[in-house]
Amino acid sequence: MNKLHALVVYVPRSHTERVLAAIGDAGAGRIGNYSHCSFVMSGTGRFTPLEGSEPYLGQVGKPEEAAEDKIECVVDQALLGAVVAALRAAHPYEEPAFMSWPVEGWR
Repeated sequence: MNKLHALVVYVPRSHTERVLAAIGDAGAGRIGNYSHCSFVMSGTGRFTPLEGSEPYLGQVGKPEEAAEDKIECVVDQALLGAVVAALRAAHPYEEPAFMSWPVEGWR
């Protein structure tokens, strides 16, 4: 098995299931004999679209709040590129907020 990465992505609640399915189908959340494993927590995302942006929500130059879910899962390093591509394709924002980092000592 390759090294694992933690993946965190913030998504509007209206698209949570879509993003979960897309990243899970691409290989995120595989733990032992289980697939599509994740943890989801709800919160409020805040942002201000800048000039040149094409926001999914809100207007350029005006602060915006959105009901969002934070999705956390693990991803095999070998699948990370495919999972991020699936995330971007399923996410409605032009610039999805996500991060990943290597996980040490998992299992």
